[in-house]
Amino acid sequence: MNDKRPINLKLSSLKYPPMAIVSILHRISGIFLFLLLPFMLYFLSLSLRSEESFNQLHHLFVCPYSKGIVWVFGAALIFHLLAGIRHLLMDLGFGEQLPNGKYSALAVINVSLFLILFLGFWLC
Repeated sequence: MNDKRPINLKLSSLKYPPMAIVSILHRISGIFLFLLLPFMLYFLSLSLRSEESFNQLHHLFVCPYSKGIVWVFGAALIFHLLAGIRHLLMDLGFGEQLPNGKYSALAVINVSLFLILFLGFWLC
Protein backbone atom coordinates (compact mmCIF):
# COMPACT_ATOMS: atom_id res chain seq x y z
CA MET A 1 0.00 0.00 0.00
CA ASN A 2 1.23 3.49 -0.86
CA ASP A 3 1.86 5.57 2.28
CA LYS A 4 2.13 8.83 0.32
CA ARG A 5 -1.57 8.99 -0.43
CA PRO A 6 -3.23 12.29 0.45
CA ILE A 7 -5.23 12.19 3.65
CA ASN A 8 -7.30 15.28 2.87
CA LEU A 9 -8.11 15.80 -0.78
CA LYS A 10 -8.30 19.48 -1.77
CA LEU A 11 -10.16 19.99 -5.01
CA SER A 12 -8.41 23.31 -5.61
CA SER A 13 -5.01 21.59 -5.65
CA LEU A 14 -5.94 19.19 -8.47
CA LYS A 15 -4.97 19.89 -12.07
CA TYR A 16 -7.96 19.41 -14.31
CA PRO A 17 -7.54 18.47 -17.98
CA PRO A 18 -9.11 20.81 -20.56
CA MET A 19 -11.91 18.31 -21.19
CA ALA A 20 -13.00 18.50 -17.54
CA ILE A 21 -12.80 22.29 -17.55
CA VAL A 22 -15.03 22.50 -20.63
CA SER A 23 -17.51 20.04 -19.13
CA ILE A 24 -17.72 21.95 -15.83
CA LEU A 25 -18.01 25.33 -17.59
CA HIS A 26 -20.69 23.89 -19.87
CA ARG A 27 -22.81 23.09 -16.83
CA ILE A 28 -22.12 26.47 -15.20
CA SER A 29 -23.02 28.32 -18.40
CA GLY A 30 -26.29 26.36 -18.53
CA ILE A 31 -27.08 27.55 -15.00
CA PHE A 32 -26.36 31.16 -15.98
CA LEU A 33 -28.60 30.82 -19.04
CA PHE A 34 -31.40 29.48 -16.89
CA LEU A 35 -31.05 32.21 -14.27
CA LEU A 36 -30.74 35.12 -16.70
CA LEU A 37 -33.48 34.03 -19.08
CA PRO A 38 -36.24 35.98 -17.22
CA PHE A 39 -34.22 39.21 -17.54
CA MET A 40 -33.68 38.63 -21.23
CA LEU A 41 -37.36 37.88 -21.76
CA TYR A 42 -38.23 41.10 -19.91
CA PHE A 43 -35.83 43.06 -22.15
CA LEU A 44 -37.36 41.41 -25.22
CA SER A 45 -40.90 42.21 -24.10
CA LEU A 46 -39.91 45.85 -23.52
CA SER A 47 -38.43 46.07 -26.99
CA LEU A 48 -41.54 44.65 -28.67
CA ARG A 49 -44.42 46.17 -26.69
CA SER A 50 -44.47 49.76 -27.96
CA GLU A 51 -42.27 52.63 -29.01
CA GLU A 52 -42.46 54.07 -25.51
CA SER A 53 -41.33 50.81 -23.90
CA PHE A 54 -38.54 50.54 -26.48
CA ASN A 55 -37.33 54.00 -25.46
CA GLN A 56 -37.55 52.89 -21.82
CA LEU A 57 -35.34 49.91 -22.66
CA HIS A 58 -32.94 52.21 -24.47
CA HIS A 59 -32.63 54.35 -21.33
CA LEU A 60 -32.28 51.20 -19.24
CA PHE A 61 -29.19 50.19 -21.23
CA VAL A 62 -27.40 53.36 -20.18
CA CYS A 63 -26.88 51.58 -16.85
CA PRO A 64 -23.83 49.31 -16.95
CA TYR A 65 -25.67 46.62 -14.96
CA SER A 66 -28.10 46.04 -17.82
CA LYS A 67 -25.26 45.74 -20.30
CA GLY A 68 -23.54 43.40 -17.86
CA ILE A 69 -26.59 41.14 -17.73
CA VAL A 70 -26.72 41.02 -21.52
CA TRP A 71 -22.98 40.36 -21.73
CA VAL A 72 -23.07 37.53 -19.16
CA PHE A 73 -26.07 36.00 -20.92
CA GLY A 74 -24.34 36.29 -24.29
CA ALA A 75 -21.10 34.86 -22.92
CA ALA A 76 -22.94 31.92 -21.38
CA LEU A 77 -24.85 31.38 -24.62
CA ILE A 78 -21.69 31.44 -26.73
CA PHE A 79 -19.80 29.00 -24.51
CA HIS A 80 -22.80 26.71 -23.99
CA LEU A 81 -23.43 26.57 -27.74
CA LEU A 82 -19.82 25.80 -28.66
CA ALA A 83 -19.37 23.22 -25.89
CA GLY A 84 -22.72 21.67 -26.79
CA ILE A 85 -21.69 21.31 -30.42
CA ARG A 86 -18.44 19.69 -29.23
CA HIS A 87 -20.38 17.25 -27.04
CA LEU A 88 -22.78 16.41 -29.87
CA LEU A 89 -19.90 15.74 -32.27
CA MET A 90 -18.26 13.49 -29.70
CA ASP A 91 -21.57 11.64 -29.25
CA LEU A 92 -21.54 11.02 -33.01
CA GLY A 93 -18.07 9.49 -32.71
CA PHE A 94 -15.85 12.37 -33.83
CA GLY A 95 -12.88 13.24 -31.64
CA GLU A 96 -13.35 10.59 -29.00
CA GLN A 97 -9.65 9.83 -28.67
CA LEU A 98 -7.77 11.59 -25.88
CA PRO A 99 -5.58 13.91 -28.02
CA ASN A 100 -8.53 14.92 -30.21
CA GLY A 101 -10.69 15.57 -27.14
CA LYS A 102 -7.97 17.74 -25.64
CA TYR A 103 -7.53 19.78 -28.83
CA SER A 104 -11.28 20.23 -29.30
CA ALA A 105 -11.65 21.36 -25.68
CA LEU A 106 -8.85 23.89 -26.11
CA ALA A 107 -10.45 25.05 -29.36
CA VAL A 108 -13.79 25.58 -27.62
CA ILE A 109 -12.10 27.59 -24.86
CA ASN A 110 -10.09 29.76 -27.28
CA VAL A 111 -12.90 30.41 -29.78
CA SER A 112 -15.39 31.18 -27.04
CA LEU A 113 -12.95 33.58 -25.35
CA PHE A 114 -12.46 35.40 -28.65
CA LEU A 115 -16.20 35.61 -29.31
CA ILE A 116 -16.97 36.69 -25.73
CA LEU A 117 -14.41 39.48 -25.92
CA PHE A 118 -15.81 40.53 -29.29
CA LEU A 119 -19.30 40.62 -27.77
CA GLY A 120 -18.00 42.79 -24.93
CA PHE A 121 -16.43 45.29 -27.34
CA TRP A 122 -19.60 45.30 -29.44
CA LEU A 123 -21.79 46.05 -26.41
CA CYS A 124 -19.63 48.96 -25.21
